[in-house]
Amino acid sequence: MTGLVFKELWGRKRRLVGSLVAVFLGVTFLMGTLVLGDTLAASIDGYFSTAYGRTDVTVRNATKVSDAPWGGRGQIDASVLDRVRQVNGVANAEPTIEGSGQLLAKDGTTIPSRGPRTAGNWMTDPKLNPYHLVSGRGPRAPDEVVINKMFADDGHLKVGDRTAVLTPEKVPVTVVGISKFGDEDAFGETSFTAFSLEGARQYVAKGTDRISGVAIRAGDGVGQGELASRVQDVLPSGVQAISTKAQVEEGMSLVESGFLRIFRIVLAAFGGVALLVAAFSIHNTFAITMAQRTRESALLRALGAGRRQVVTIVGFEALMVGGAATLAGLAGGLGFAALLRQLFTQFRIGIAMEGVTVAASSVLIAVPVGLLVTLVAALGPALKASRVPPLAALREVAAEASRPSESRVIVGAVFAAVAIGTVVFGAVKEQMAMATAGAVVTVVSMVVLGPVAARPVAALLGGPAARLRGVPGALARDNATRSPARTAGAATALMIGVGVVTLMTVFIGSLRASLEDGVAGSFKGPIVVDAGGNETGGFSTSLVQDAAKLPQVSDVAGLGTGSMRVADKPSTVSVADPSSLRRVLDLDVTQGSLNDAGTFAVSKKAADDKGWRVGTTVGVTFADGASQKLTVGAVYKNTDMTGDYLVPRAVWNAHTRQPLDTKAFVDLKPGASVASARQALAALAKPYGAPDIESRDEFVAAQTEDMAGFITVVYGMLILAIVIALLGIANTLSLAVHERTRELGLLRAVGATRPQVRSMVRWESVIVAVFGTGGGLGLGAFLGWGLGAALGNPFAPPPVQLAVIAVVGAVAGALAAIRPARRAARLAILSAISAP
Repeated sequence: MTGLVFKELWGRKRRLVGSLVAVFLGVTFLMGTLVLGDTLAASIDGYFSTAYGRTDVTVRNATKVSDAPWGGRGQIDASVLDRVRQVNGVANAEPTIEGSGQLLAKDGTTIPSRGPRTAGNWMTDPKLNPYHLVSGRGPRAPDEVVINKMFADDGHLKVGDRTAVLTPEKVPVTVVGISKFGDEDAFGETSFTAFSLEGARQYVAKGTDRISGVAIRAGDGVGQGELASRVQDVLPSGVQAISTKAQVEEGMSLVESGFLRIFRIVLAAFGGVALLVAAFSIHNTFAITMAQRTRESALLRALGAGRRQVVTIVGFEALMVGGAATLAGLAGGLGFAALLRQLFTQFRIGIAMEGVTVAASSVLIAVPVGLLVTLVAALGPALKASRVPPLAALREVAAEASRPSESRVIVGAVFAAVAIGTVVFGAVKEQMAMATAGAVVTVVSMVVLGPVAARPVAALLGGPAARLRGVPGALARDNATRSPARTAGAATALMIGVGVVTLMTVFIGSLRASLEDGVAGSFKGPIVVDAGGNETGGFSTSLVQDAAKLPQVSDVAGLGTGSMRVADKPSTVSVADPSSLRRVLDLDVTQGSLNDAGTFAVSKKAADDKGWRVGTTVGVTFADGASQKLTVGAVYKNTDMTGDYLVPRAVWNAHTRQPLDTKAFVDLKPGASVASARQALAALAKPYGAPDIESRDEFVAAQTEDMAGFITVVYGMLILAIVIALLGIANTLSLAVHERTRELGLLRAVGATRPQVRSMVRWESVIVAVFGTGGGLGLGAFLGWGLGAALGNPFAPPPVQLAVIAVVGAVAGALAAIRPARRAARLAILSAISAP
């Protein structure tokens, strides 16, 4: 039996290659995405492991206000340092000061970065300092700084240059040193400007009574855990000592459960799509070849082979194909991961991923999945082959049924009804879980109903080909309708690939439209001062006070962001003067009022989820550890600008020494010139790091700018799924040409020219591709609407992108037919007619 399997595989090299390529690409995609996740995790772990230098224990504020891995904590009393230094086992302890500090470039503008923009003190003990100098020296005077190399390069700064740091006040400084973080030019994309301890106390901590923490180096023979316990005993309430090992584990746990988990899920979803498309291509290949081998299977039965043996032969073939392709896919996955790493690095995600890391778990996932997908895809054809009666070997039999069974029609209709109802219900009721479940069932129903729709749809799509191309077009239409299952099988793979691309296109378009509507609906003014969304970025709140004095300005309100515990949960909040904000933003207040500058406001969603209303008192804790009760004074619906919580500026400023605004919304007096106002604001904002002065339309566009890079990455990763689908179409056509060798010979014998034969095969491919592309567009648009509506987003499909997808699908179908069409046209007439 083993010899028979190898003989079958080697005797049908074309089918073998097609199946191998489909599985190889699918496993390559899956392995590549898994390895990229491993690489990112290893890179982040490396950052955490070196983030504290050779510090053994860190003393910090015990209040956690953010779930972000590098979320900042409040300051502690500076007197803690003296207590720590007296603990037995402490070899050295240095204070750490860290806060907002934006380094300005040579031209006086803020150096943009995705990571935090921080400033603090330069650690004099090299073992405690994760940074090391690559040029210059450490700071000695309060106005001297060391900057990291990435931002020195980005800001065109070198040792000896004069620049400034916003803390948020503008501090003129001299660059005396350039540093690196280990082998990297920066810690991720974190800008760290290091003052002397005196300078950090003066400009960052705003006094000598507060510090961010204490870095401790243990003496010989003292373990981290033991020293942390000793230090904890002398610390006041609200301050904790934590070992570096525990700190690294804590950070990695937050990454694994947050960003990295989502990142892995998204990557795995892309890999799953590629494998699903590959599965359909494999299934179609085996279905065609098993149909072509009907008499062969019957002969095996007639010679005494049982049904189980026939299934075993096909299963073993699938196992051989899956095994070889999976092993090749593992190697291909490493190369694909390196390509993805380079792609993500170009988009500057904030982590420099050096090299490629492969975890054993990735191999243990990719290998079984590759084999399982191949076996499952071949299972249906194998079972069908085992049911061929022995007598079929003695007579001609139809390779495939020309019409779908009634049971398929009934089952498919039931699935479709349930799927559509579930998606619509989830969309109307805004239940994402329901809409997602409906989306899965919708895909299943499309697969089941594919052969049902293939015959009439192919006939309809083939009509123009028959009219435009005459006999070749008519033959192409007839070939596409002859075997609905085959046509649907080839089209379904493309349908899923195009469907996912369309779904992402529609979903992101709807998300962008929702954001645009929310911003445009809430802000009616003409100008926004925009420093971006970086929590440690922004500008001094005095900019808003200065802007209010301009003769063109009628109203202006600043908006900042920060982290605190709300109802004992770490939360991101917006900070503003509500009475000023209401004059420039329409938050659609449903309860209460924003007239009072001390109003604490929450979103309607947060209020509904927690059962709050106007008058409810909510417990909050600030980063400095202080807790108090805030009374809900207003409930609003529009969260695009402020999120779920709006904290009064006066309340927030009592717990921070570095108040910042990230945006300022400006309304002008009647008749004031927008151009002159923008010019005046630009001049006013220059000493504050020159934040962008944008029109409302420019501001809306800026809010969705990051989506452009994400869309590019998504499209790049989904292209492979479509390539696999097109290879499936090409493989199906190649097998069909082989199956119709005699038929093609007869066509040539009765006068068909080679160009006509090529045209026939090409048009058949175009019909299949248009069927798959059209179905994918419809599927993706419907699911994009359902999932977007479940999140409350409007339906806003981008017509240009969808038109491009449609054209690319049709053109790609023609390209997929080039080789099969050429082969069909080259068949020798006499040998083709004499083929069995």
